[in-house]
Amino acid sequence: MSIRRYSRRAMGRRRATLLTTAVLAAGLTAFPGVACGPLPGTAHAQPSTTTTPFATPGTDSCPNKTAPPPPIDTSEVPEPGQTAPAALPIPDPPIGGTQLGGCGVILPSGAGPVPEGISATAWEVADLDTGRVIAAKDPHGRYRPASTIKVLLAAVAIPALNLDDIVTGTQDDANADGTRVGIGPGGRYTNKQLFQALIMASGNDAAHAISTQLGGDDATVARMNTLARQLQALDTRAATPSGLDGPGMSTSAYDLALLFRHSMTLPLFAELIHTEQVDFPGFPADPKNPDDKDHPGFPIANDNHLLYEYDGAIGGKTGYTDDARQTFVAAAARNGHRYVVTLLKADVRPLRPWEQAAKLLDYAFALPSGASVGTMPDGGAKSANFSVALASPPARTDPTPDADPGSRPDRHDLRLGLMIGGVLLVLALLLAARRVSRRR
Repeated sequence: MSIRRYSRRAMGRRRATLLTTAVLAAGLTAFPGVACGPLPGTAHAQPSTTTTPFATPGTDSCPNKTAPPPPIDTSEVPEPGQTAPAALPIPDPPIGGTQLGGCGVILPSGAGPVPEGISATAWEVADLDTGRVIAAKDPHGRYRPASTIKVLLAAVAIPALNLDDIVTGTQDDANADGTRVGIGPGGRYTNKQLFQALIMASGNDAAHAISTQLGGDDATVARMNTLARQLQALDTRAATPSGLDGPGMSTSAYDLALLFRHSMTLPLFAELIHTEQVDFPGFPADPKNPDDKDHPGFPIANDNHLLYEYDGAIGGKTGYTDDARQTFVAAAARNGHRYVVTLLKADVRPLRPWEQAAKLLDYAFALPSGASVGTMPDGGAKSANFSVALASPPARTDPTPDADPGSRPDRHDLRLGLMIGGVLLVLALLLAARRVSRRR
């Protein structure tokens, strides 16, 4: 009799333990965005952590004057029968002015020291409107752009494509390497939606769908490189439309600011870098798979954290590959000035890229008006197609950055609410499990 009572108690404890474990698992699974970063359904373009410590390399000896640092993988090995392209020529004198030919930190006269915590190997801050380069480090050093090269793809494709045209997704789109937004075979997407996926969520599947309309990857890359030369971005050579590393891929902190400035002449680009979230279409079930079901639409969010966290942020573009490391370009407006900041070969330690960008923007905004170490071209015979009639992003529907920060909706508030709700749900489920155990 006592043995039977003991067995029932043991079985009751076991059932309660199993039920509690299941409850905890269900509670944590219900709120993955609380513990793992972005909200469910959002697309991300780059990892948020790195496995190795990173210290800013010195560039005073100009180690990247002719080519990016050596690759760490095989992504830049030419296809069989092809050879790697030769290094791009070095302009003499340097584009933008003599000072920008330097490779170390370049600051205007009387400027204080650069903020601590900048792990980017090369960077630049410039005025979008006037073209003044305010401060820089190794501005013409050659580095890999990763997905920031999508700024150049957008500059080529937005004027060339009808935004209302419907594009049907293909399996080749869905199979694109790297970050994908979620284009599926048979899905129907407007070109505007493809640009949303490209610019906001860095979708390589969107880049493939766009480049296909421009004649394929080779034709698209050729058009990108032609525009770069027209803009005098002479450190830049695209190897892929999406920013995946390839033979000869190259850009510089100076060129990335120049390309971003040009793309900001396009109203759609200015709108999308400033857009926080949109709904993206789904795609139908695979008719060859009887178990497949229709795939519903989902929201995609802008992957640039500076947009959410920095007062005056206009928007920008993120990038990451193993060879390029973290890359970043973004802009912000304060006190009547609009500045662009670029980061190349950065890492997430000691600060994430958007935090490094914020520090450099703060530093530049604090310098005297007119501070300069060089210029970006404004036109002329060498750059006949360049325009500085910059577009402005649409006004926010929530309070503007100049309003009381406490009144501005913030993702952290939403996540905090989800976290509290998740904890309460788990506690309620645990209480229910305990009651079940007592009854047993």
